[in-house]
Amino acid sequence: MKKMNNYEYLLSDITKLNGVGKKTMEILKKKKINNIFDLLWRLPKSYTDRSLTSKINELQIGHVHTIRIVPKKYLFPRIRNLPNRVNCEDLTGKIDCIFFNSYEGYIKKILPLNEEITVSGKITFFKNKYQITNPTYVSTDSTLIEAVHNKYSLTEGISEKIYNKIISQILKDLPLLNEWHDEVILKKFGNQSWNESIIKLHDPKNIANYKSNFYKRLAYDEILSSFLVNSEIRKKIKKIKKDSKNFTDKSFKKTISKLNFKLTNDQKKTLTEINNDLSSKSKMFRLLQGDVGSGKTIVALISALNVIESNFQVAFMVPTEILAKQHFMLAKKLFQKDLNIEILSSKSESSEKKRIIEGLKKNTIQMVFGTHAIFQKKILFSKLGYIIIDEQHKFGVRQRKLLSDKGGKNCDVLLMSATPIPRTLTMSIYGDMDVSIIREKPNHRKEVKTYSKLESKIDDVIKFVKNELDEGNQVFWVCPLIEESKKLDHQSSIKKFEFLNKVFPKKVGLLHGKIDNEKKDQILNKFLNKEYKILVSTTIIEVGIDFPNANVIIIENANKFGLSQLHQLRGRVGRGSKQASCILMFKSNLSENAKKRINILKSSNDGFKISEEDMKLRGFGDLLGFKQSGVKKFRLADPIHNEDLFLLAEKVIKKMEKEENDLTKFKPLLKLYDQADIINDIV
Repeated sequence: MKKMNNYEYLLSDITKLNGVGKKTMEILKKKKINNIFDLLWRLPKSYTDRSLTSKINELQIGHVHTIRIVPKKYLFPRIRNLPNRVNCEDLTGKIDCIFFNSYEGYIKKILPLNEEITVSGKITFFKNKYQITNPTYVSTDSTLIEAVHNKYSLTEGISEKIYNKIISQILKDLPLLNEWHDEVILKKFGNQSWNESIIKLHDPKNIANYKSNFYKRLAYDEILSSFLVNSEIRKKIKKIKKDSKNFTDKSFKKTISKLNFKLTNDQKKTLTEINNDLSSKSKMFRLLQGDVGSGKTIVALISALNVIESNFQVAFMVPTEILAKQHFMLAKKLFQKDLNIEILSSKSESSEKKRIIEGLKKNTIQMVFGTHAIFQKKILFSKLGYIIIDEQHKFGVRQRKLLSDKGGKNCDVLLMSATPIPRTLTMSIYGDMDVSIIREKPNHRKEVKTYSKLESKIDDVIKFVKNELDEGNQVFWVCPLIEESKKLDHQSSIKKFEFLNKVFPKKVGLLHGKIDNEKKDQILNKFLNKEYKILVSTTIIEVGIDFPNANVIIIENANKFGLSQLHQLRGRVGRGSKQASCILMFKSNLSENAKKRINILKSSNDGFKISEEDMKLRGFGDLLGFKQSGVKKFRLADPIHNEDLFLLAEKVIKKMEKEENDLTKFKPLLKLYDQADIINDIV
C-alpha cells in the first residue's frame, strides 16, 4: 500500500530505484537530475505503439515495427568484434536479428529456433535484407510487449527501454500526498489530484496537452510554491524593525534645482515610495525597474542623499568599475561639497584603499561607489543604512536574501534593473520584493530612430557612418561572435574590426569577453574620451554605461538576437541631446518571426511593450531568452499562456497574507518544488 504524504520518497536519491546503478546515476546527474522528483519533469516527446504488428513485406526502413517471426539459423562468428546474427522469417519474407555484445547462450534463450517470437525495434536494410539491431523487446509471449513505449530526451548511455522502466517504476510507487489546495481552487482544475495529474502528464496520449486540467493544476502548483516562498521572505523582512531615516526636503529641493531637466511623474512617484520605505520602521527591500534611459540613477542618488542626511552611510554597487566612476562623478556634481564620497576600485593605490576602508569604519565617509568588492569581509561600515545595487539582475532569491541580511537591521536595500519584463515575470522573479516601476522617459531624451538594412548594403552603412563621424559623433558596432566560426554564419567582431580599421585607420577599438577587465576598462575609457570613434564589440556593452557622444549603434545579424536584448543594446545610444540612430543589419532569408521582431523594434521604444511582444513570439515554456539574466525557468508554467494562473496565485497569496494563514499544509509542496536552499528557514 502507498504511504500517505511520503514526499521524502520523491526527494530521495535516484539510486533508490531498481536499475539505477552508479553509471546511470552519473549520466542522469549530468542532466541535473538529482532525485526522483527531478525525473518526473523529463516528459515524453513522442511515443511508439508496439501493439500493432507488421509483416516483413510491410516494413519501412528507419521506423520502429513489432513483428512475429520464426528464428531459423544462428550465425555466431569466431572473429572478435563481428556481431552475432540470427536468420529469421515469416510467411512474407526474411529478416536478420543482429546482436552486439550479447552472449550466444542469451541469444539462444530469447530466440529459440523454430518457435514464433515477437520482436520490436528499429528496421534497417543491409545487403538486400531487412535487419533489427539489438531489438528493444523480444518475447515468446506477444502480450508481454508493452503496447505504448514513450520516447524521452535522453542522455547518451541510457536506452529508451531502461528509461521507460525507471519512469514506470516511479509512477507505480508515487506516494499519495495530502491535498494542499482548498475545494474552490481544486474545482478550477476539475478536482485533479497531484498524483492523477502526474500520471496523466506521462501518458503519451497527453503530450503537449497544455490546456488540460491536469497540466494547469501542475503549472499552478509550481507558480504557487514560488509565490509562497517569496511571500514568506517578504514578510520576514517586513518584520525586521529598524531605526527610521529622518530627513527634510531641504537637501532634496537643493539637489533638484541642480538638474537641467524636470523629473518625470514616474520618477517623483518612485521617489515617494522609496522615501516612505526609508522613513518607516520596516526594512526596505525594493526593486526599481525601469526602461533604459528612464532616469533610475538620479532617483537612487536623491534617495541616497536623504539617507546621508539621516547620518547613515550608503554603498552603491555596480557591475563594472567604469560605471562606478560614472555614478561617482554624477554624485559629486549633484551633492554638496562637504559630503565625503569615495570610489573603491581595484586600481586604487594600496594607501588609498586603506584610507577609504578606515574612513568607512570610522563613519568619516558617507557614501562609497564600487563593484561587488565593496562587500568584501575586510570592509566594515560604521553605520551602513542603504545598499543600492545597479544592474545586478543575476541575483537570485537566495543571494538577495543574504544581501538583505548582510547590512543588518537598519540597512535598506534597493535593487535597480534596466531589463523591463512583463508583470507575470516580475511577480515570479521579484515576488520577494516591493516593486517600483519607471515607464516614462525624461522629456529631453529623444527616441532612437531604428532602421533595418540588408548586409549586402554595407557600403550605404559605411557612408552613413562617415557622415556621423564628420558630425563629431561616435559609433557602436555590435557583432554576435568573437572569432570567425565555420559552423555559424555570423559576423565575428575580430573580422569586422579588421575590416573597419582599414576604412577608418586608428579610429576603431575592439571589445569582447576574452579581453581581461583591466584592458576592457582602458578600451572603454579611450572610447569615452573620444580616442576611438568606433567601438566594435560583442554584446558585453549591453548593460549600464553612459556614452553621451555615442549616437549610432549598428547591430550585425540582428535576427539572431532576442527582441529584449536588441532593445537593451539600442539603449546604449541616445544618451546625449542629439538624435540617435540604430541600424539593424540582416541577411535576405529572414524567418517570419525575425521579420516581426525587427518591425516591432522599429515601431516602438517602449521596453515594457517590447518585452510583452517578445514573449508572445516565443514558444510555450521559453521564458524570453532571459537565461543570461538568471530568470527562473518554470518546468511547466508559462507567463504568457498561463497568465490567468499567475494572477490566481497572486490573489490567493494576498488573501493568505491578510488572514495570516498557517503554511503547514503546504509543506510537501514547498519542499518538493525547488526551494530546499531557503525553505528550511520558512517551514
